[in-house]
Amino acid sequence: ATIPLPSLKVNSDERVYYCAHVTILLCAGFLFSRCSYLLSLLRPHICADLELKKHGLKVYLRDPHAFTPLLEEGVNGAPPRSLTLGSDMAMNQMEIGKFSQKDAKAFPDFVAHLEKLAGAIQPLLDASPVDIPGVTTESLRKRLAAAKTLMPIVKCGLKLGRNIPDFYEIITAPIMKILNRWFESEPLRATLATDAVIGAMTSPSNPGSGYVLLHHVMGELEKEKGAWGYVEGGMGGVSQAIASSARSYGVDIFTEKDVGQVLVGSDGAAKGVVLKDGTEIHSKVVLSNATPHVTFKNLTPQAALSPEFIKTVDQIDYTSPVTKINVAVDKLPNFLASPTPDDKPGPHHQCSIHLNCESVELLETAYKEAINRRPSARPMLEMTIPSVLDPTLAPPGCHTVSLFTQFTPYHIEGREWTDQDREAYADTAFDWVEQYAPGFKKSVVGRDILAPPDLERIFGLTGGNIFHGSMSLDQLYLARPLPFLSDYRSPIKGLYLCGSGSHPGGGVMGSPGWNAALAVMADLKRR
Repeated sequence: ATIPLPSLKVNSDERVYYCAHVTILLCAGFLFSRCSYLLSLLRPHICADLELKKHGLKVYLRDPHAFTPLLEEGVNGAPPRSLTLGSDMAMNQMEIGKFSQKDAKAFPDFVAHLEKLAGAIQPLLDASPVDIPGVTTESLRKRLAAAKTLMPIVKCGLKLGRNIPDFYEIITAPIMKILNRWFESEPLRATLATDAVIGAMTSPSNPGSGYVLLHHVMGELEKEKGAWGYVEGGMGGVSQAIASSARSYGVDIFTEKDVGQVLVGSDGAAKGVVLKDGTEIHSKVVLSNATPHVTFKNLTPQAALSPEFIKTVDQIDYTSPVTKINVAVDKLPNFLASPTPDDKPGPHHQCSIHLNCESVELLETAYKEAINRRPSARPMLEMTIPSVLDPTLAPPGCHTVSLFTQFTPYHIEGREWTDQDREAYADTAFDWVEQYAPGFKKSVVGRDILAPPDLERIFGLTGGNIFHGSMSLDQLYLARPLPFLSDYRSPIKGLYLCGSGSHPGGGVMGSPGWNAALAVMADLKRR
């Protein structure tokens, strides 16, 4: 499964197959992105190289970006307070000033600091990790060739300069250690902390949560740093644009064709794939963007892998805290903290709306409940309403609502999720939304609940992990997904990893596939 880059020429007598499986939910005129729901991290040079805009990719930028309403009694009949953050720094400072003038003054410096650290990572995203064996143990000629892999990390270090200690701290420390140094107001710290735990079974007080925040702010959209947006027609629009670009280069695309196994020849090299219907597709190269677990445990003949390798693959952490709930509503949610008349959207409706996120203590409590194998009684809810900006997603007057929720365990106190568990958890989430936006529950006309086991069963996300493997310190860069698999090559010659389980990790980024393609081209050239 590969898409040729413009620089990769495919002979007319060769076919490159790209097996894609894109799932959306269509319900009575509502169109949903069932899993991924926002775009930001997709690398700009990949968009340009594949001419994705030419092939139909359209993105609605969001501004402001984040809205955190509070549950409190308003003073003298005023609405409860809220915190709204966007690209207008003066407006951000005004919003933060409602809670702390000190924090309002510090916020521009914090954003600039974070942008500097995030910007320094860029060279590392678009290249394979350092070739440690090549640099240290090969012949002099091979060492010189492998030395080129040091350049991205050298560029990163030069960009950081005196900020190297700060960079080391943010990728290793609990995010609260950093946020507590910068800020004193709870709504601001909690809002920023949500990006440090999103998609990760961790708390803001755990080491490594700082990197998760950095990972989520290092993207850009329409040349705006850190911006996020909605893809017209849902996130499937990204896949469709890539598919259109691929076809323009002669790629054949087959959907609903399940791969049964990678074909491995007597020489131990990949020879193609066999579909579950028995069809064999032969090729010199196979790239898998399934998780490493699915690739090596489900799709690769076990006899072709050593027992030691299989045992190591079993050690990859796929713990997930996420339950995704897609909701169709016939009325726009109206928040007590920022009410709007006549069901008209306000600027805050286009944001990531953070509910149950007004204090770090709430996040910590929700995390501890999941660690104790119970769904959170007051879950962290990130609500988005993409139909506010994209009218193609819902009938007039109606809206699609995405609830990205945490924290939920893969097993509930040691047992499987039941339909009753799913419905009860969704009811809990809706009860909390109702407190922030009365009338929400009555507006619901349909819902789709995806607990961690559902994300695994339907989409092949091992453990339900949206990143194809935890973004913990022991599973990043040289160790992603394993220390001896960080260059996208597998023990099976001709079989490569190109999904988010590889460096640099999760998100709709494209970098793992880009880097894997470069590795393939280098190997083909050597052959």
